Amino acid sequence: MKIIWFKYFLFSLEAINQTKTEMKRRKFIKNTSVIGAAMGLPINLKLNKLNVAVIGSGLRGQSHIGLLLQRNDCNVVAVAEPNDKMLEMTRTLFGKREQTQPKYYSNGNKDYLEMLEKEDLDLVIISTPWKWHTEMAVACLKKNIYTGLEVSGAFSLEECWDLVEAQENSKTHLYFLENVCFRKDVMAILNMVRNDLFGELIHLECGYQHDLRGVKFNDGKSAYGSGVEFGNNGFSESSWRTEHSLHRNGDLYPTHGIGPVAQYININRGNRFLYINSVASKARGLHNYIVEHEKGGPDHPNASLDFKLGDKVTSFIKCNNGETVVLHHDTNLPRPYSLGFRVQGTKGLWMDVNKSIHIEGMSKAHRWESQEEYLKQYDHPLWNRYEQDAEGAGHGGMDFFLINSLIEHTKRKQIPCFDVYDAATWMAITALSEKSIATGSSPQAFPDFTRGHWVTRKNDFALGNEY
Repeated sequence: MKIIWFKYFLFSLEAINQTKTEMKRRKFIKNTSVIGAAMGLPINLKLNKLNVAVIGSGLRGQSHIGLLLQRNDCNVVAVAEPNDKMLEMTRTLFGKREQTQPKYYSNGNKDYLEMLEKEDLDLVIISTPWKWHTEMAVACLKKNIYTGLEVSGAFSLEECWDLVEAQENSKTHLYFLENVCFRKDVMAILNMVRNDLFGELIHLECGYQHDLRGVKFNDGKSAYGSGVEFGNNGFSESSWRTEHSLHRNGDLYPTHGIGPVAQYININRGNRFLYINSVASKARGLHNYIVEHEKGGPDHPNASLDFKLGDKVTSFIKCNNGETVVLHHDTNLPRPYSLGFRVQGTKGLWMDVNKSIHIEGMSKAHRWESQEEYLKQYDHPLWNRYEQDAEGAGHGGMDFFLINSLIEHTKRKQIPCFDVYDAATWMAITALSEKSIATGSSPQAFPDFTRGHWVTRKNDFALGNEY
């Protein structure tokens, strides 16, 4: 009888949706959820059009907004941003797209709280400087709003637990917005891992290796900053990011590397990180950059600053299932961009740096092969399906996949691919690496943020949920 009644119930819902006197959307969802819970049946109602807000419309936030405005299943109804220049650029973005301007909340850094009180929101995307991430995500989760949180490292383990506890006390979910997991080659390698080309995985490497000395902003008309000026004299990222190099020493930005690695070895889903050791080199890169830059010099005030962040931070992680992982953080020396992936198993390995693969029995003995043919052969179904749609999206198209996944998970009220336990685990690398370096590279244990559930959780990223 329950099954028959529920089918009739769903049919009735469809009829209600088609009437002109449709009840308000949020009240409707609340009522149907209560009925479903009373029946002991799962509710997975799909919202057709989302009310979305963005906290932080700097460059990253504007990138997200641009992708949202291309969709017909989203309304960007509110933006919280205290910076006048970024507000001007955001208004221009909506104007160029001929879209209705959202409600702006620009009265200081805390005005986002007013937005959460006043707006009827299905989803909030947080793309602010790192120090605000946890505070804002917790506030959104307390309001039971699906939350997309941009990536960063944690300032403390307590911050990670705050996120976990807010999620566990909420009726919604946190989606940790790690876009590199959707990178085309990264997903092809995931496909190869799952097809056993590398055999049992033994060792992995990754990192964030990106010359950020000249962090600046350019709107196509004029450039702001050179990397010599930062903090109060900086603009965009340079106004806050360089300050971390001045005061902190650890792997400050681990998630672009560790996110894909976590998928390869099923972290928090049958495997977990046990402990980490980190070591940092001396710091010379930023000082030399300031002294030698045409806008700096030995007499520039910033030339006398003592930067704490080692130019090269290396971390070593031991996993429960026996794998080892090496992470690199390298942002203050001259170098080309690379995340430096290495995936090595009992049958072969992939090296991102030289774009090469070696598979025993398929490759010539002791010889590298180009990765090109393998990546074509094992191109992930997601890329096969959406590659044309992703053209022009940020970071080589992977931002399209990230936003598309976020929106579709929100509409279905589903647990995200990268959830709060992933966020806490990956973010913890920063806090743990700082403590390890400060205590002579001593090993630091990872908390089990899943409280034992990692043993039975399954990795379903990009398996079947082809959106």
